[in-house]
Amino acid sequence: MKQSLGDRLFQAVNVLVLGAIGLITLYPIYYVFVVSFTDPTEYIRKQGFVLFPEHWTLGAYRYLLSTPTFKDATVVSAFLATVGTALSLIVTAALAYGLSQKRPLGRRVLMLMILITILFSPGLIPPYILIRDLGLINSVWSLILPVLTSGWYVILMKSFFDSIPVELEESAVMDGATDIGTFFRIILPLSLPALAAFGLFYAVAYWNTFFNAVLYINDPAKWPLQLVLRNMLIDSSTQAGGSAAAEMMAEQRIPAETLKMAAVVIATSPILCVYPFLQKHFAKGVMLGSVKG
Repeated sequence: MKQSLGDRLFQAVNVLVLGAIGLITLYPIYYVFVVSFTDPTEYIRKQGFVLFPEHWTLGAYRYLLSTPTFKDATVVSAFLATVGTALSLIVTAALAYGLSQKRPLGRRVLMLMILITILFSPGLIPPYILIRDLGLINSVWSLILPVLTSGWYVILMKSFFDSIPVELEESAVMDGATDIGTFFRIILPLSLPALAAFGLFYAVAYWNTFFNAVLYINDPAKWPLQLVLRNMLIDSSTQAGGSAAAEMMAEQRIPAETLKMAAVVIATSPILCVYPFLQKHFAKGVMLGSVKG
């Protein structure tokens, strides 16, 4: 279909405007990446305005990964993102599968309780009292158990399970499979797209854990990466690794801004690296179960 002059002009303006917006959006990411690899002497000489460094260096990354606090925070965040995501997927899938069955008694009452958790929030004080009474203050489990599952994700997962033909389950039962065997051998393999999508949601949430860590974690050795990064970004002295690390930073003359940018790159890289592998399942997993034919 032949386009008119007005249509071509409109598309050209769209391309220019969206391209400009894209460049404006990508520039801060590019700047953070470039500054993190910039030689400290060059960064100081150019007074922080670096578009393409003349000398690349890994000094900021070597310094950060040598500080005890940053290494401990990376381990804590990795533990949350792996163990927390795995547990959340198991609990969410198991609960959603149970709700999708017609046999269990009290299924409607349990569904109503889940809906109440979506509509109403208890606030800050009740969860803190619960975590304190359970003895989980200063424990990494205080960052996993309170957010182990989400009512909204349970409902979406239940909708997906409802779209699976019931004949598959009946054939598995006729072959002698138990309910647990049917769940692990039939249902979960068919649910990989949905599990990939929700797994990405959970992994991002656990990796970016911040507010719960402020409430429940007082020991700096158990801080997640985002809390350490926050302290680095608001503290220009950047003494994340103690006096010895501060002396090393003074000896190497690493600017605080370079360390901050390197910390941001380290904190965002894992999710950026994982997302492309799950992208093919992402849209499919979100849409599956939304329409039942």
